[in-house]
Amino acid sequence: MAIKLIADSGSTKAEWCLVDGKKKKTIYTQGLSPYFLTSDQIQTIIEQELKPKMKQVAPDEIFFYGTGCSSPDNIKLVKKALQKVFPKAKIAIDHDLMGAAKALCGTEKGIACILGTGSNSCFYNGKKIVKNSPGLGYVLGDEGSGAYLGKKVIQYFLYNTFDEDLMDRFTARFNTSSYEILEAVYKKPLPNRYLASYAIFLAENRGHYMIENIIEDGFNDFFFNHIYKYRESWTLPINFIGSVAYGFKDVLKDMCNSYELQLGKVLKKPMDGLVKYHS
Repeated sequence: MAIKLIADSGSTKAEWCLVDGKKKKTIYTQGLSPYFLTSDQIQTIIEQELKPKMKQVAPDEIFFYGTGCSSPDNIKLVKKALQKVFPKAKIAIDHDLMGAAKALCGTEKGIACILGTGSNSCFYNGKKIVKNSPGLGYVLGDEGSGAYLGKKVIQYFLYNTFDEDLMDRFTARFNTSSYEILEAVYKKPLPNRYLASYAIFLAENRGHYMIENIIEDGFNDFFFNHIYKYRESWTLPINFIGSVAYGFKDVLKDMCNSYELQLGKVLKKPMDGLVKYHS
């Protein structure tokens, strides 16, 4: 039986599952986004963070689903890195949205959405993605994502919009300054991850009306700009994957009810679904 290595990579972290018959081993590395890393950097991460934990086991097949892997150039870049580390493996690369669709819907039709560090969505017909609302990244889009919600938290802090209680909680939690924040967003690498790291503040302060407003507004923007654009949304289940979706699934449920949409699965991560799909 072929030994399979399945990867699900966001821009923050990557989860790998080595499947050898009924044996499964899970390994985590940092995210491998071809938007932010070169092929050599990706190769180095795989060699240093993944390979040593595989204990000499060589995969026959690799199924890699990753953020940024929708363009041929980015696919080539990731494939080159994987091929150098695993020269004998048969490698298939697809974007994280396809991974999410397969994990959420299997071979059924449905709307698949990602709400993690970034956000994306599609209509999946059980075999392939038929429609995709454009993902514009954290500067222009990513509605409802960790980066989008984190940006709002920072705005509320920097504009002094939070009430006194929340300002105090923010200062105690992050111990930062406007100078440090602006430096990290505009001058340092991986600003999307940095912005997303502030979304935790929302999860930790549920119940406060300002916090609930930020979450609802962020998800409303996602529903309006993405889910509403698919005619199929009115007849098929709306499925979600990602840490943000999972952390605020109560809000998603309420929103689907008020929009009269059918909420499908809400998963934290796609790996279990992908292992099932590829077996």
